[in-house]
Amino acid sequence: MEQGLALLLALSLGLLQPGHGQPLHVEPPEPEVAMAVGASLQFTCSLACAGGAARVRWRGLDIGLGAVLSEAGSSVLSVHNASLSATGTRVCEGSCGDRRFQRTVKLLVYAFPDQLAVSPATLVPGRNQEVACTAHSVSPTDTLSFSLLLGNRELEGVQALGREEKEEDLQETEDLLFRVTQRWLLPPLGTPAPPTLHCQATMRLPGLELSHRRALPVLHSQTSLERPDPTSSEPPTTTSPQATPQQGSTGTPRTDSSTRTCRPEIHWSLEPVSWELLCEAACGPGMTVHWTLAPGGLAAYKRREAGAQAWLSLPPDGSRTEGFFQCRLDPGGQVVSLYVPIQKVIPKT
Repeated sequence: MEQGLALLLALSLGLLQPGHGQPLHVEPPEPEVAMAVGASLQFTCSLACAGGAARVRWRGLDIGLGAVLSEAGSSVLSVHNASLSATGTRVCEGSCGDRRFQRTVKLLVYAFPDQLAVSPATLVPGRNQEVACTAHSVSPTDTLSFSLLLGNRELEGVQALGREEKEEDLQETEDLLFRVTQRWLLPPLGTPAPPTLHCQATMRLPGLELSHRRALPVLHSQTSLERPDPTSSEPPTTTSPQATPQQGSTGTPRTDSSTRTCRPEIHWSLEPVSWELLCEAACGPGMTVHWTLAPGGLAAYKRREAGAQAWLSLPPDGSRTEGFFQCRLDPGGQVVSLYVPIQKVIPKT
C-alpha cells in the first residue's frame, strides 16, 4: 500500500513519467526488437529539455562492455556482432531538472540459418510413411513451428508424431543452439499423387516472420535419381528406369549402344545372416564407383571401395531404414539408384 502511494505521489509531482507522451525518443521505436546472431544495431535515446540541460543514459547488459556513448541530451547503445547472450532488456533514463523519464526496450537475438533437412529424401506413394523435418542451429525454439505443405496450403490428414529438441554440439560458437525435429505420419498419397510436398519451418519474432522450405519429391515410378540431396529445395531429376530389386539379383553393367556410355549396376544380396549391396561397372581400366547416398546417411553403413566395385553392408547392430541407395561412376558422373524396402535382417556375428 505504501509503495503504491509513493508511486502515485511521484507521478503527481512529475518526478517519474513513464508511458505514452513522454519526451524520451528512442530509435528504433519498437518496444521489442529482434536481431539475428552476428548482426549489429544501434539504439539511440534522446531528450530535449526546454530551458535546461537534459541528461540521458542507457543501462543494461552492455553497459559494462563500453558499448554506450552518451553526451548532452543523447545516448547511443551499440550492439556489435550480437550473440544470444545479448538478449535482454535495456533501459534508457533521462532527466530534465527534477523531472525523470524512463523507456525500456526488449532485445531478442535469434538464430535461424537456412539449414533445413528432410527425411526421407523421396516419398513413395501408396503407403503410410513417416516424415521428419529438422531445423539445425536454431534459437529460441519456442518461436519455431513446422508444417507440411501441398502447394501453399497445409496438407490434410497428417498425424503429428511429436517434436524433439536436442542441443547442437558446435565447438566453434559459445551460443547454445538447438536441433529441432518434427515428425509426422503421412497417409497414402492420393491418385494421382502430387509431384512434391514441402516442409516449412517458420520462426515468428517481434515484428518479424521468417520461413525456410525444403522439398519432399514424390516418386512416381521406380527411377534412378540424379544425386538427390535431402537439404536441397529442388527435387532431384530422373534418368533411366531401374527395376525393383530381387533377392540375390545379378546382372551386368549397362551400356547405351547409341552413345556407348557405360553405366554402373547395383546388385542386392539378402541372406538370413547378411545384407550387402554391390555397385560395379565393367567399363574398362581407370573407372571407379562410389556410394553417394543411403537412408540415414552413409556413415551408418560399412563401406569398401576398390576401383570399379564398391560394397555397402550393415553395421554391427543391423539397423537401417528403407529407401534409395545410389552409387556414381567416375569419370563420367553416371549414377544408378536402387530402392530397397525394409526387411528384418540378422547381422553377421
